[in-house]
Amino acid sequence: MRVSTRRRGPWSGSTRGRLTGLARRTALSFFAVQVAVAVVLTLVDSYRRRGKKPKPFPTTPPESVSIGNGTLTTYTFGQDLYDDMLAAIAAAEHQVLLETYIWKGDQMGERFKRALSEAAGRGVEVYAVYDGFANLVVPPHFKRFGPRLKVLEYPLYNAGWRFFDLRRYGRDHRKILVVDDEVAFVGGYNIGSAYATEWRDTHVRITGPGVWDLKRSFADFWNLNRRPRHGNRPLLLETVADWEPRIRVQRNVPRLWMFPIRSMYIEAINRASQHVWMTHAYFIPDPDIEESIKQAARRGVDVRLLVPAVSNHVVADWLSRGFYGELLEAGVRIFRFQGAMVHAKTSTIDGRWSTVGTANIDRLSMTGNYEINLEVIDAAFAAEMERIYRTDLSNCVELTAERWEARGLHRKFTELVLAPLRPLL
Repeated sequence: MRVSTRRRGPWSGSTRGRLTGLARRTALSFFAVQVAVAVVLTLVDSYRRRGKKPKPFPTTPPESVSIGNGTLTTYTFGQDLYDDMLAAIAAAEHQVLLETYIWKGDQMGERFKRALSEAAGRGVEVYAVYDGFANLVVPPHFKRFGPRLKVLEYPLYNAGWRFFDLRRYGRDHRKILVVDDEVAFVGGYNIGSAYATEWRDTHVRITGPGVWDLKRSFADFWNLNRRPRHGNRPLLLETVADWEPRIRVQRNVPRLWMFPIRSMYIEAINRASQHVWMTHAYFIPDPDIEESIKQAARRGVDVRLLVPAVSNHVVADWLSRGFYGELLEAGVRIFRFQGAMVHAKTSTIDGRWSTVGTANIDRLSMTGNYEINLEVIDAAFAAEMERIYRTDLSNCVELTAERWEARGLHRKFTELVLAPLRPLL
């Protein structure tokens, strides 16, 4: 009988097992700390917000710009936008397509629901889509629309048995209204009474060939996600030959693994030679977008980032702040909007290029959710976007490098602890 005399090395199986277990427990403990910090921050923020109302903020009146055979009209105050959207629905003769992420069951939500029902009652074909997850807290009775409306609630869970198919986990974060091939609206505004007067957002009204691109975007989403067992038939469109090359609709479609909005931003920022002015509610860039922004500032481009001083998602605020030091060091100027939530997702570059839409600069928007952005290459529209930006700057406080470095140690610690959560948002 031969007995092995081979000596065990320092990394025996039992040793590796203990180290693996230790590493696993350490990782889980650290993740638990992150979750605990996030929960505490959320609870404290909710407590501080009780009874507080946003302060008034400056807005820019709606202004129209002609592009080819159509127009673009900008909105920075929700009530102005809702009035025109409801008027368009009231004037509809053939078809209304509405898609929104949040549809509150409050007074404004009821106004839209009633307007759609009245349109359907006079023979207009009405389609509506809303996101199931975003509207979990909306009363169930509000979600009963009647048989005359064709309504799709994008499901809370859409993967079915395909548990590991990441393409099926994106939320429907888009906000679109199309009426009669004549007029369309797209931008950051959800539907709800608070958004009408208390949030600063940006939306665009479109006439001309660009309307059809938004209509096609709605139809593609409907046909991709409709549920035939519930009687949802496909929405078929005729091909339109006319198009406006200065207006492009960029759509993220996670089901098809299409994320052009991220590429659009990187391409535009990398081409900038004069200025890059960005407004974003939630700014948690991936390394490539962050590097593009810093490189633009380093080569002398006037890069400005306008964000809420305090947003409606406190954890997103802390994750965003973790980027400020490097951005300021690279020469990016950061402005924080005061007293109210700025929810816009816009940028304008070099007096020629602009975008307005639903996508934030974060992982969920860039490579996760269904999003839609209008890309406009036009000097007159860029000038209007710059005018809006200057109005917003009048309600901002610039964050200097000195002030940022002087923040407390507890703030730096919180940013450090939460940093690993960035890829999740």
